[in-house]
Amino acid sequence: MKKPYIFQAVQKFLTENREPETREYCRSLHPEDLAALLPDLTTEEQLRLLEIIGHDAAADILSRSTADDQDRIAAMLPDSDLAAIITAMPSDDRVDLFKRLPEERGEKLLGLMARTEREDIRKLGSYKEGTAGSIMSSDYATLTPELTVQQALEKLRLEAPDKETIYSVYIIDSQRRLQGVVSLRNLITSRSGALVKDIMLTNPIFARADDDQEEVATKLNRYDLLAIPVINGNEALAGIVTFDDIHDVMIEETTEDFHRMGGLAHKASPDLANINMLDAGWWLLISKRLPWLLLLVFMNIFSGAGIAHFEGTIEAAVALVFFLPLLIDSGGNAGSQAATLMVRALATGKAQLKDWFALLRKEIFISATLGLVMGLAVSAIGIFRGGPEIAVVVALTMVCTVLFGSLVGMSLPFILSKLKMDPATASAPLITSIADIGGVLIYFSIATYVLRDMIALAG
Repeated sequence: MKKPYIFQAVQKFLTENREPETREYCRSLHPEDLAALLPDLTTEEQLRLLEIIGHDAAADILSRSTADDQDRIAAMLPDSDLAAIITAMPSDDRVDLFKRLPEERGEKLLGLMARTEREDIRKLGSYKEGTAGSIMSSDYATLTPELTVQQALEKLRLEAPDKETIYSVYIIDSQRRLQGVVSLRNLITSRSGALVKDIMLTNPIFARADDDQEEVATKLNRYDLLAIPVINGNEALAGIVTFDDIHDVMIEETTEDFHRMGGLAHKASPDLANINMLDAGWWLLISKRLPWLLLLVFMNIFSGAGIAHFEGTIEAAVALVFFLPLLIDSGGNAGSQAATLMVRALATGKAQLKDWFALLRKEIFISATLGLVMGLAVSAIGIFRGGPEIAVVVALTMVCTVLFGSLVGMSLPFILSKLKMDPATASAPLITSIADIGGVLIYFSIATYVLRDMIALAG
């Protein structure tokens, strides 16, 4: 359904004070559509709409809204209404919202909640950001091994409305230790008298609460799971991470990697992944781009120093200047390509630190082949612009700069991983700058050697 039509209909109902029609119409819409609509309404209309549809529906909408919209609406709502809405939200979403509330208001809201929700918020909120514990949900279904299939289905029928998912049900003992997992399909297709322990899958895939969220995403994707159980330090089941939570994490991590590959200061602003480029302030965008650019400006001084060092070579063969941008850019482009491939391979688990040497050998062959082909292509231009000797210099330099740039681009992500840093920090601008410095030195060193007789005559 088109957003303008929804907006006009909702606004018309609110303006005419037709509360029953507003409630009925909103029930017919997907919560995602209402979440997208909410920012377009006035403050008064937003509050009235949330009041009319009730706390449960408001919780569903708020959990699908952006962090900025959640914070803005939470600031407007009375404490009693906000506490009721937060209570009705999925456990992982309400914790995320709760963490962003001012501490004083958070404590006040906790006092308005039931003990169970209060303890759940404090428990989930205690995990470090970026870990499995920080994104897990406590809304999961459990069974004990001695139940029959019929008893298990009856239990799930009662609990299902309050759980985030029941497609996978986790089997625990009296100490809440994870014993196995059984799918809803297996429960439905098994005979009613069978015991859960006889149909469950033992040794299930699980994550630990302090595992990095990217590792959890890799596991969920690798084993094609809808949800993965999370255990705490006591080996007890603490929660689950569902695919929709991991999907959000993957978008966030991918955006972060792209920002870093572009040389943006992502760490300084965790919300950079969520900003709208049209709405972002000019100072925010400047502050995120400027640090890397300033660093790279000073790095490129070394390129200038290298050129100055070979002034005699340049004076003896001015034609060399014509090929300088072509050769330097080729090394940087090859390095950026290699880095992009390696960062992606490391992020998806298709390459590991132990694979560096094997990949290095492969990259040497590939980049040397690329360099040779590119060198032959530009050698013809070299003959036309400066003669055979210039052509030799250009061809040799092309091979060496492409080889150098590719090896830097391939190796830097591995080096950063070894230093426990994000491989995406091997950004394209950084690799290009390193390749530029190396390319200048390689180019004029080869030229100085090959054209030494010409340089001596010119001197």
